[in-house]
Amino acid sequence: MSIPIKYEHTEREKKWSDYWETNAFFKAKEQSHKKPFSIVIPPPNVTGILHMGHILNNTIQDILIRRARMQGFESCWVAGTDHASIATEAKVVQMLREKGIKKSDLSREEFLQYAWEWKEKYGGIILEQLKKLGTSCDWDRTTFTMDEHYHKAVIRVFVDLYKKGYIYRGKRIINWDCEARTALSNEEVIYKEEGEISTLFFIKYYIENETDPLIIATQRPETIFGDVAIAVNPTDERYTRFIGKNAIVPFIKRKIPIIADNYVEKEFGTGCLKVTPAHDPNDYEIGIRHHLPVIDTLNDNGTLNELCEMPNYIGKDRFLVKKLVVEDLTNAGLLVKTEAFTTRIGRSERTNSVVEPKLSTQWFMKMKQISQKAHQAVVQDEIKLYPSKFKNTYSYWMENVRDWCISRQLWWGQRIPAYYLNTDNKNEFIVAETKEEALKIAQENTKNNSLTLQDIHQDEDVLDTWASSWLWPLEVFHGFDDKCFDTDTGKIMKEKNPAIQYFYPTDTLVTAPEILFFWVARMIIAGYEYTGEKPFRNVYLTGIVRDKQGRKMSKSLGNSPDPLELIEKYGADSLRSGMLFCSPAGNDLLFDISLIEQGWNFSHKIWNAFRLIKNWKTEDTPSPHLLAIEWFQNTLAKSIHEIEEYYQKFRISDALKCLYKLLWDDFCSWYLEIIKPPYSQPIDSQTLKITEEFLETILKMLHPFIPFITEDIWQQIKERKQGESITIQAYPSLQEYNPSVIQTMEHIFETITKCREVRNVKGIPQKTNTKLIIKLPEAQESPYKIYQNTINKLANVSISFDPHYEAKGDASFHIKGTEFFIPLDMPTDYKQEKMRIEKEIEYARGFLESVNKKLQNEKFISTAPEKVISLEKKKQEDAQFKITLLEKQLQELMKL
Repeated sequence: MSIPIKYEHTEREKKWSDYWETNAFFKAKEQSHKKPFSIVIPPPNVTGILHMGHILNNTIQDILIRRARMQGFESCWVAGTDHASIATEAKVVQMLREKGIKKSDLSREEFLQYAWEWKEKYGGIILEQLKKLGTSCDWDRTTFTMDEHYHKAVIRVFVDLYKKGYIYRGKRIINWDCEARTALSNEEVIYKEEGEISTLFFIKYYIENETDPLIIATQRPETIFGDVAIAVNPTDERYTRFIGKNAIVPFIKRKIPIIADNYVEKEFGTGCLKVTPAHDPNDYEIGIRHHLPVIDTLNDNGTLNELCEMPNYIGKDRFLVKKLVVEDLTNAGLLVKTEAFTTRIGRSERTNSVVEPKLSTQWFMKMKQISQKAHQAVVQDEIKLYPSKFKNTYSYWMENVRDWCISRQLWWGQRIPAYYLNTDNKNEFIVAETKEEALKIAQENTKNNSLTLQDIHQDEDVLDTWASSWLWPLEVFHGFDDKCFDTDTGKIMKEKNPAIQYFYPTDTLVTAPEILFFWVARMIIAGYEYTGEKPFRNVYLTGIVRDKQGRKMSKSLGNSPDPLELIEKYGADSLRSGMLFCSPAGNDLLFDISLIEQGWNFSHKIWNAFRLIKNWKTEDTPSPHLLAIEWFQNTLAKSIHEIEEYYQKFRISDALKCLYKLLWDDFCSWYLEIIKPPYSQPIDSQTLKITEEFLETILKMLHPFIPFITEDIWQQIKERKQGESITIQAYPSLQEYNPSVIQTMEHIFETITKCREVRNVKGIPQKTNTKLIIKLPEAQESPYKIYQNTINKLANVSISFDPHYEAKGDASFHIKGTEFFIPLDMPTDYKQEKMRIEKEIEYARGFLESVNKKLQNEKFISTAPEKVISLEKKKQEDAQFKITLLEKQLQELMKL
């Protein structure tokens, strides 16, 4: 069989992707004879395209699911997309604008028709891109959060939680996007990591019946018209005498009380805080505590309204008003000074508009009670977070959880199932799953059977996207279908849904830490609320992909490569392994293109090893490589144990690094070199057969990381039947191994390496056979005698054992108390050799001194474990031996 010199990734990846799909290897079935293993994908936005964060996240998921499948689990990985209300609506509005159509000119139904057309055209792009990465999802289960069944589930849950008293409608401070004109969740508010430069304006507020004014420091002079109080800290002696008096708001002359509140920081600004409840969440809380009025001076689009009491500002944008107010304060002599400072400014994730805290009537969910089980589940490790450092962060958020604003002023999304009678009373509404049900309830409530569907109308708002995606692990398996959801108890009856009963709870969720609260915590809440069980057993939290400068990758910075271009150039396997070479759980990944190049080199190292083996001819002779085979069998078994431990601790990157060393160093650099026959000579058939089995085992362990090339090589190692695949082969099981065999071989490899180093230092060509004298009694049993042929071959030396050998300017080294000498047959630069030995002695003495200091430290001796102390004593002994040996070499050199 002719093996191509170069592995053509583009052609081969397409071939195996089609092969896997044709044979339905990834399709999961609910069955009893296999143990289930399930993962649900964090659904990317339907507007999305593949980015480096998706590569990292989905590669890790695929590694876990492929390994579980090979371990004999019925592995189910559910894919899908999120409808992403704000992002998608913005995309559709942009598309309409390019066609010369305004959203305001359309009815809701007309707009949604355009939205669905957009979704059908662009919505599946990212899933097709993920297939190029090699993701082994059960594509038949692909779910969209606006699918008919999913939409019905979201509405059903809203109605259920409303009946249970968790959902209510009220007026509260929320995040407001003035450009998109909608409420936002906290997750949709972003902050620059380095903060933003803002200005503190120091403004005079005169006090009733006082001559001297108070100086108030504020970032937002445009909101002074909504001021209803001045707050000071009750312990601030500078201001205690003013508490209870009235201050005068500049320009509009409104009298406002000076109050005491512990929230005020004495050190910030001047220690005086203007209280504007309508425009700041903290001020709003102060207002509640002190029963203050609320004056909302901003319109939904960010312009000032008539409540500002300043005719020349009404209708003008908030940022323009800020400039005008500063000018007017300056002209009136009320602006004392300004100071620049760095602060966190919240911006809308979608429009980049500065978010406005705004008092607004919205729909909320009470979170304190419903989240208690979800809180304890993580605290008590029923659900484990990896890395565990996020456990405290999660607990803090749950302990301080606030009610969730779940309504959005958009058209794309699940419309809130609240219905109003066509009257002026907006506080009377009916919550029902359908308009028909709402009408029936309305007729019963009003005792008026003449009411028709035309007499009621539905709430205009849609639900927050997170209020649909929090049902993801349940509804991807149709958990809220009529057949299995009990509307009376508000619970899912698992026994009536085979998929839920079999695949739920899922096993591992892989996601980013920044949505730990906004998605992960809420899924846990939903899981306990509707099944009494956790939605997943483990949560693996990835880090953020950053560039070499530590900056988060983003389109705006232009520092993020296109993953599809990387796949085209290097292959999906190279991209997957490259991303994992430096990706510890929970810690950020500093991306460098060299990582992908390393992945490419790794793939081709495997390919070249395969080519080497397949090109060998065989003969039926006894194997001369039983020692090498025994060593690699033990090394392989040890690696399987180490990799299993890494998987258990979710140290996926370390598992790959272990495999990298196993393949590159142990298998290629040592084992294959030991057994490799001379050029054009045959190898014995027994060794070749065992070597191919070794390679197959390595490929199976590598397959979850680099699925394409491992499939390709596995299919070619021996003849396979149609429908066979490495993806459904048994994963290597744990086996016993002998550490002493491995340790002995490490000494042999160290000897070979030292010999090669001497060649490099002394300029002895690698092809020149030279003597290696080992100062070892002839009668003494030693691995150097057992592995003599291996050393001779790989170091290109001829070994002799001489217990009485006296060095005469030879190159020398020692390993574990044994001395080695390489006679130099060519003239030696004695001066240079003397300097080299003296330098080694100096270094060894310095090392010995540092060890001695540690062993003379009473605190170290009294607190360190016995193993650590023994190790330091061994270092001391080795250093002393090395110094003695080097001094002896120096003396011999000086005699010449």
